[in-house]
Amino acid sequence: MASKTDSNVYTVLFAIGMVLVVGALLAFTASTLRPTIDANKRIEKQQNILYAMGVNDNDESSAIFVSKDKVAEEFSKYIKKQLVIAGDDVKEDNNAYLIDIKKQQTLAKAGNVRKLPLFVGEKDGKTFYIAPIRGKGLWDAIWGYVAMDKNMVVQGVYFDHAGETAGLGSNIKQRFFMDDFTGEELMSNGSFKGIRVAKGNNDPKNEDKTDNEVDAIAGATITGDGVSAMIKTEIKQYVPYFKTLK
Repeated sequence: MASKTDSNVYTVLFAIGMVLVVGALLAFTASTLRPTIDANKRIEKQQNILYAMGVNDNDESSAIFVSKDKVAEEFSKYIKKQLVIAGDDVKEDNNAYLIDIKKQQTLAKAGNVRKLPLFVGEKDGKTFYIAPIRGKGLWDAIWGYVAMDKNMVVQGVYFDHAGETAGLGSNIKQRFFMDDFTGEELMSNGSFKGIRVAKGNNDPKNEDKTDNEVDAIAGATITGDGVSAMIKTEIKQYVPYFKTLK
């Protein structure tokens, strides 16, 4: 005689029970870790914003963030305002850094007014305007922060990626690439032009800061094109605000 554990009903009930138990454990783990995950996201965003405006621990060649134990203090020290731009409406919001850029892009595609975070920082007597941007690389998402002065001249950037090719597209987060953007103009003859990551650029040392170009990364053409498109489409949306600063 077959035991009860050999029946199909037992197998189904056992499987359902295991799914419920595992699901409950995963839900508990997720809820328990949520505060830590949220805190890490906050720290990372603040580090990125500060890095773009030149508040970092860089050595001669490496990109090094402000340490986690200092970032909250440094963020409060250097970031004087957090703004949210929605069409013609500009408001201060101390939680602007928590706005999900990806969600806002999706809302805009559906015809909704997009919220654009902008961070106003001060360092060494200079005012910086830092805008978060997001785009598409070769394999996955790319994103960054662009620090500008009131004339939309780049003062610093930070780029990162979700899954670009190691040693090629992944180099968008390396100093030798990011540093080239400093001093580049986003405007040209009064109109927004952006910055193109140019293959075969005639100015490989990026001494000409008015050509709206930086030198491309060898072997990473599509990722470079993604950076160019990201800057052009994302930063362009801030132009109306910058015109109010004139």
